[in-house]
Amino acid sequence: MKTKIYLASGNRHKQKEMQEILPEYEILIPADEKIEFNPDETGSTFFENSMIKAKALWNLVHKPVIADDSGLCVDALGGEPGIFTSRYSGAEFPHGRPDGKKISQEEQNRLLIEQVNATGSSDRSCRYVCSIVLLLSPSRFFVAQETFEGKLIGTIEEQAGSGGFGYDPIVFLPEYGKTVAEIPAEEKNRISHRGKAVRAVSEILNHAAI
Repeated sequence: MKTKIYLASGNRHKQKEMQEILPEYEILIPADEKIEFNPDETGSTFFENSMIKAKALWNLVHKPVIADDSGLCVDALGGEPGIFTSRYSGAEFPHGRPDGKKISQEEQNRLLIEQVNATGSSDRSCRYVCSIVLLLSPSRFFVAQETFEGKLIGTIEEQAGSGGFGYDPIVFLPEYGKTVAEIPAEEKNRISHRGKAVRAVSEILNHAAI
């Protein structure tokens, strides 16, 4: 019987990805066991939010837990939207709308490009960040945090690609001459922030007794 590891997420795509990288374990999300799970992510860093989710789920299952938090950091915006990436709603509401409603990804992409252009900065540098916590007990945990470097495109008309998700069509990879959304999924998983962080966790699991 495979050892169970719980993933602090409701995202089936993440579960599938994690299961493929960690085939020797059974990766479960809370919904698999009808567990209600929606902790408040009140941290100020990716790591803090990952730990909040990891501890919240461990308190419910008392089994090994993996949690991650990720987002896009833009240098010209001082690292914004960062931990607020999924809630970003333009320069007026960079940390999310007061009513909590999220705007479409297409609108997020357009508003982010507009906000960066409005700064007048020539710096287009940006990076995805992924922080993963492997929590084996309240006092025993491991952390892997990785980045995926790129540059924002100049105008929304330059967005390209139908692969990936989120901000991928507007993040350009100079070494490939393509946006993240234009490279094959296998290649993205090899070089992405999440792919590198998950592989680091896999190496930890190979040596940690759980």
